[in-house]
Amino acid sequence: MTVVAQETVAVPAAPKPRPRASARHQRRVAGGALWIVVGAILLAGVVALNVAVLQLNLRLDDLARQRTNLRDENAGLQSEISSAAANAKIQQAALHGLGVVPADPSQTTYVRIAP
Repeated sequence: MTVVAQETVAVPAAPKPRPRASARHQRRVAGGALWIVVGAILLAGVVALNVAVLQLNLRLDDLARQRTNLRDENAGLQSEISSAAANAKIQQAALHGLGVVPADPSQTTYVRIAP
């Protein structure tokens, strides 16, 4: 009996095929993308709201400035009215209460002092 040695040659095994992504994994990816889209929409809404508030604040500042200017103008006008009314009141009080009459301009004389 003869024994013959056989040489064993290792044959490389064929690569295993990659398993396909499961339906569950695909749903998780799709769900994650959906959440990203929802988050982006919410952030865009927050930005739009902040822009609207900023525009309203600018308008309120402008209206406050106009109100201040109008109050200042009203105060000046009231001062003019009160000054005009005060002169008339003084003349009326002098005429009726004290009997003082305005001087006739033709009777006014000026004294010149030599330097």
